[in-house]
Amino acid sequence: MPLQITVGPPQLRVHAGQTVWSAAPDGSVANHSTGGLICRDTRLISTWALYANDQPWELLNSGDLTYFAARAFLTNRELAGRDAAIPARSLGLVLSRWIDGGVHDDIDITSHVQVPVRFTLELAMRSDFADIFEVRKAATSRLGRVQSEWSSAHQTLRTSYRNEDFHRAIALRARADSPAAYANGRLCFDVVLEPGATWHACLFYDLEAGSERHTAPHDCLNDAADSRPARALAQWHAESIAIEVANPDLARPFLQARDDIGALRIAVDGEQVPAAGMPWFLCLFGRDTLITSMQSLPLSASLARGTLAVLGARQATGFDAFRDAEPGKILHELRTGELAHFGRIPHTPYYGSADATPLYLMLLHQTWRWTGDRALLEAHLPTAEACLDWIDRHGDRDGDGFQEYGARGEGGYENQGWKDAGDAVLYPDGSPVTNPKALCEMQGYAYAAWSGMAEIFAALGRPDRAAELTRRAAALYNRFNDTFWNEEDGFYAFALDGAKQPVRSIASNVGHCLWTGIVRPDRARRVADRLMAPDMFSGWGVRTLSALHPAYNPISYHNGSVWPHDNGLIAQGLARYCFHDEAARIAHGISSAASYFAMNQVPELFAGIPRNGTDFPVQCIGANVPQAWAAGSTFSFLQALLGLQPDAPAGLLRLDPHLPDWLPDIILRRLRVGGQTFDLHFHRDGAHTDVKVLRGDPGAVRVARE
Repeated sequence: MPLQITVGPPQLRVHAGQTVWSAAPDGSVANHSTGGLICRDTRLISTWALYANDQPWELLNSGDLTYFAARAFLTNRELAGRDAAIPARSLGLVLSRWIDGGVHDDIDITSHVQVPVRFTLELAMRSDFADIFEVRKAATSRLGRVQSEWSSAHQTLRTSYRNEDFHRAIALRARADSPAAYANGRLCFDVVLEPGATWHACLFYDLEAGSERHTAPHDCLNDAADSRPARALAQWHAESIAIEVANPDLARPFLQARDDIGALRIAVDGEQVPAAGMPWFLCLFGRDTLITSMQSLPLSASLARGTLAVLGARQATGFDAFRDAEPGKILHELRTGELAHFGRIPHTPYYGSADATPLYLMLLHQTWRWTGDRALLEAHLPTAEACLDWIDRHGDRDGDGFQEYGARGEGGYENQGWKDAGDAVLYPDGSPVTNPKALCEMQGYAYAAWSGMAEIFAALGRPDRAAELTRRAAALYNRFNDTFWNEEDGFYAFALDGAKQPVRSIASNVGHCLWTGIVRPDRARRVADRLMAPDMFSGWGVRTLSALHPAYNPISYHNGSVWPHDNGLIAQGLARYCFHDEAARIAHGISSAASYFAMNQVPELFAGIPRNGTDFPVQCIGANVPQAWAAGSTFSFLQALLGLQPDAPAGLLRLDPHLPDWLPDIILRRLRVGGQTFDLHFHRDGAHTDVKVLRGDPGAVRVARE
């Protein structure tokens, strides 16, 4: 039997909404770590640890039960008890932690000592109230005042922070089999146990973020089956598609990805939208939110509807160089912590994303194709018109017909495409590309945005506007293929630099051009071959940068790592150009990697180290898990392999399925296209994939013939 290896940093983590508690496997949070309890971009607990007579407990095992609940099993070291010595490993402690608004900890201690024992259980807890940007950098600087108050009568420790009008607080309430005392920064319980007896404590953490109050759940974890998070996940399961795969190893990544997207939903303006990821991006994040909403349209259109409404409501209406805002631009990131509150960072919101605006239009078009909802188009048409105006006036900064970017204000992001690290866009010699930069995929996004909006305007009875956008899309298509193509490389340029010279670094961004359809069909074969060459395809997935590039680093953020969402979009692009085998190879690489990661949760990125048949994928330090668009890659692959092409306005579902031999059979249930619901059975028969309609109108399903 082969050795089973689980990849990923050991941790115990619970989250719901915009609150997350990241801890070590034993539930503790070490001082000066990047863990802790973070609510609304402020860390409310920075140190947390349990002790018995000043000795730490030892971990037996632990794990996440679901996204909002986790449990750890601990035991004691040898203790000098007050009445008798307590042998090592004779006490069992179970820490159960779950979140629903605030956080509830259950502590259950059982004695396996044959005589009565007595010891002090201590909880050490500190709150630094650091902004999340400071936590990520492990460099905190307190600007306001921290104050703690202990009420013995109410068994409550309240710690608050105030800096002028910025306020955060946490109140820890204890309800235990023996009362707590507070001294020297620790909450202490006198625990007395007869042989075989148990001791229980409930710890309630009530959270305050400005005027918001998040009260801890009253029930213990064992009674949490009917909690709000549990009901929300059950409702998500009911509204989204169900996937049935005979092989459970292949089914798990699908099911986990669906749960991860459901778990990362946050409420904004009464709408549900996907946050970007955990633990650093439990916030509204334009590009990630938009792409995740597109990926998850086969699951449910609810996230796309929420995203269009929420981002549209925050569309920039004026100029602000500090926030990189321009009229019509869609936001990049919205933060609510102390640094944003006082304007020390521009995320209120920050608009430094050059691709979120055309992606908004792409999402509007795709949502319409899935729902056929004309009212949706009419509701968001003013936002769409402003997006189109931004593409013309500000996306094309110099009037050359290409989309380019460069930060408007001091401190703005150097790179404003999806590879937004400061060193992510490099010349072939490894030096940084000069601004303004015209990334290849940005041209593809603009092309898809114009093409999609042309369809929308035609449907709305505005043929002149539709024809104008069709002409613009065609002109960009020709201009892009003339300027970005390099015959010697058989590939498109990564970007144009500030002098309008092609940057010939081989990067995965070109795969997004396949996704958007801006690649000339007679060149698509060479693009596909280049993406699948050994220096680009690691065996686990397509690298962000060629392994032959001098700046290649497989564990870097954007210069040689593998990003699942990137691979999902590339696979959709390959399938669009009928390179089904290549799309399946990428899908197999990422899904194989998923089987190694804890709970089958695909991380934000992992190392581009080559797969040699005897190894496993390597997770990169600091990668967010779960990450919404990483989870969404599963549904990009689903769309690629099944050729899902909704046409709700025409009442049709078009399919072009090509199942690989490693996935010979799959059933989709509750697939919604417009007002119709389908159950579909896809089955590989030799090299051909058959489709059987189990529910829905078979006449509304059109299957492409090979």
